Amino acid sequence: MNTDFLTRFDPLAGTVVGYPVVERRLSQLAGVFADTAVYRQTLAQSDPLIYSVASVTLAEGDGQLHYGVGKIMPGRIGQEYFMTRGHLHEWREAAEIYIGLSGSGLMLLEDEKTGESKVLELGVNTAVYVPAFTAHRTINIGDTPLTYIGIYPARAGHDYGALAEQNFRQVVIAQDGKPVLLDRQTFRLDQS
Repeated sequence: MNTDFLTRFDPLAGTVVGYPVVERRLSQLAGVFADTAVYRQTLAQSDPLIYSVASVTLAEGDGQLHYGVGKIMPGRIGQEYFMTRGHLHEWREAAEIYIGLSGSGLMLLEDEKTGESKVLELGVNTAVYVPAFTAHRTINIGDTPLTYIGIYPARAGHDYGALAEQNFRQVVIAQDGKPVLLDRQTFRLDQS
């Protein structure tokens, strides 16, 4: 167990002093973007950094908390904004809270039981509560990096596999300069 319970983070860089940053490039996000043709075209030309996360695990066990500082770069793949892979928690009962530090973004939430989706603002001085049994994805809709902190139970874990199989039912795209929530299947058919 780490006994140094003080950490320092840079809210603009999305880093935590003394903790590694894990980067996710476009090539590591196959299946995330709904417009697969534009995904492949973009990847053939470059492999941009989409997001990074520095995770802090100071203590393990029931009742302990972990946190991560995330940074999503500005940009789009076709009409889709740069976003995280998104995940459910392995321990489905785990909730999470996201606190916006810089930039302008959204949180896409999808109830695992009902399939109901909603989009909530995540920006400077905002907090988004992610309930239990809820898949969540963070999306940068601005022109500057979006940074945030996510705080979750130590035993929450990350289940990326469930979303890799079916992904989110909804997608956020840029339409007339504004973010719009659409059904993923409808959007994919429109791109064909």
